[in-house]
Amino acid sequence: MKEQQAVESILQEESVEKVIFEDPQTANVLFGAHSENLRRIARTIGVKINAKANAITIQGDQLDVDLAKRVLNDLYALLRKGYPLYPTDIDYAIRMISDDRTVNLEDIFLDTVYISSRKRVITPKSLAQKRYIDAIRKYDLVIGIGPAGTGKTYLAMAMAVSFLMKQQVERIVLTRPAVEAGEKLGFLPGDIAEKVNPYLRPLYDALHDMMDFDRASKLVEKGVIEVAPLAFMRGRTLNDSFVILDEAQNTGADQMKMFLTRLGFGSKAVITGDITQVDLPENKVSGLIEIQGILKGIEGIDFVYFSDRDVVRHPLVQDIIKAYEKMEEKRHRQKEQQPP
Repeated sequence: MKEQQAVESILQEESVEKVIFEDPQTANVLFGAHSENLRRIARTIGVKINAKANAITIQGDQLDVDLAKRVLNDLYALLRKGYPLYPTDIDYAIRMISDDRTVNLEDIFLDTVYISSRKRVITPKSLAQKRYIDAIRKYDLVIGIGPAGTGKTYLAMAMAVSFLMKQQVERIVLTRPAVEAGEKLGFLPGDIAEKVNPYLRPLYDALHDMMDFDRASKLVEKGVIEVAPLAFMRGRTLNDSFVILDEAQNTGADQMKMFLTRLGFGSKAVITGDITQVDLPENKVSGLIEIQGILKGIEGIDFVYFSDRDVVRHPLVQDIIKAYEKMEEKRHRQKEQQPP
C-alpha cells in the first residue's frame, strides 16, 4: 500500500523543465502565430508552457511534462527537415506518442504518399495509416476496415494516383455499391449516369482533391481513370490496374466474390469499409464481414484495422464514434441478458 502511494506521489509530482531550440526561426514556426501551437499542446496535454525567444519552460506533472517535451522536440525535428506543420498534426502527434512512446514521428509524417494539385503533402497521420500504406506497397490485395474518417479511401486514392503517375499501373478503377441494399438502380430517375453518380460522388470528390479538375476529367474521358458502380465490374478482368472497392460492407457475399475474381496480372486492389455500418437487409451477409474468415492467412493479402484513435476529421467525430460504440455494446449486453 505504501509502495503504491509512493508511486502515485512521484507520478503526481509537479516538474518544471526548460527546452532550448537552436534555430530561432524554426522555433518561431513551431510555437505558431502568437504561440497558438504551444497553447494547443498545453491545453491538450494539461501543462503550462511559457516561451521566451527560442526557449520554453514546461510546468506540470512529470509524465505530462515529458510528453510535451517529446512532442515539441519531435515536431521541431520535422520542421527542420522541411515538413509543413499543420495545427491538426499537433493533435495527431500527441495522440501517437501518448499511445506508443517508441513511435518515430519522422517515419510517419515524412512518408510522402502523394503531393496533391494544391501542393498539399499527403502523408499518414496515425500508426494504422502508416501500416495501411506500407501494406498497399507490399501486398496485391489490402483490406482496410474501420470507422468513417480514418482515411481508408482517401489514402487508397492517393496511393492509386501515385502509382499511376509513376507508371506502375496503367489505369485506376474506383468502384462502390451503387445503393445501400444492393444495386437496384431502376427506381431512380434519369439515365444510368444520372442514377449512379450520386453514389459515386465521394470517389470523384477524393479524386479531384488529388489532381486538378481538368486533368482528372481528361483521364476519366480517356478511360485511364474509371469510376463505376460495382455491378459494372461483372465479367471483366482488370490487368495493370489499381482497383479500389469503397463501402465494401454493403456488398453481398456473391458481389464480393465477383469483385475479388476480377483482379488480373500486374494489378493491386484495396477494399475499404466499416463493418459497423452495414446497410444490407438483415438476412443478407456482408461480403466484407465474410472475407475476414475466408481470406485471413492467404499470402499476398493483408488486413489493416482502424479504430476511433485513427480518425482524422473534426475531433468531435472521434467522440461520436465512441458514443455509438458504447451504445452498441449496451444493446449487445441487453440482448445477451434476455431470456431465450
